[in-house]
Amino acid sequence: MSKEGLISVHNTDKASYKAYVTGFLLSLFCTLLAYLLTVNHVLSKSWALALVIATLALIQAVTQLTLFLHLGSESKPKFKLLVFSFMTIVVFILVAGSIWIMHNLNHRIMTPKQINTFMEKQDDGGL
Repeated sequence: MSKEGLISVHNTDKASYKAYVTGFLLSLFCTLLAYLLTVNHVLSKSWALALVIATLALIQAVTQLTLFLHLGSESKPKFKLLVFSFMTIVVFILVAGSIWIMHNLNHRIMTPKQINTFMEKQDDGGL
């Protein structure tokens, strides 16, 4: 390997190391900020807290995708981007479906008083 080849490999490793450290520090900052905002009740409105945490999560996701997984930096064809797109669709379907199911269960649940009334009607109807 020529001297020029060694220099380019060395520069790539140094740039990669810098990207990993930057990504780690930014991810750590986002995680700690979300934790501290939640634990210390900094924001009084729950929707504001949810919005800030969602924003921090988005920043952390983009950081990890670009600095750790190097998504978008590969050469043609962009298989990583295609796989990531399908994974995002599947995760969205799973999360939206779970929320929909939980909302339906919450809407259809009976209180203990309603359960007792229903049971009494069942007992009276059976005699």
